[in-house]
Amino acid sequence: MATVLVADDDEMFRELVTEILTQGGYAVVPVVDGVQGWQALQKKKIDLAVLDLNMPNMDGLELTRKVRDDARLRNLPILMLTVRSLIEDQVSGYERGADDYLTKPFESKMLLARVKILARRAGL
Repeated sequence: MATVLVADDDEMFRELVTEILTQGGYAVVPVVDGVQGWQALQKKKIDLAVLDLNMPNMDGLELTRKVRDDARLRNLPILMLTVRSLIEDQVSGYERGADDYLTKPFESKMLLARVKILARRAGL
């Protein structure tokens, strides 16, 4: 079973994503911001990350940059999940190292499909 880090400061969305992924057969490590996400990545075996763009303390872009700069984590699949739907925001996410980008609100089936694709690419 693959383990997914879910970093989102919005409790409702964090719980929703956690529930969707859990029902989809994934173990989930939910955190409230990028700092907690980085700490979890240092301590736990995380196979994939779903990151909100806008979070306090450390946003999803900064966490993505840290992951890509870390030799142990640089191949971690990252899905940005955010309300920011402008093309510029999406391009910025991809340029920082995100593998995929999904905007809120989203369909549960689409989130699961995107996570499944990233997991398959990573050989999980």
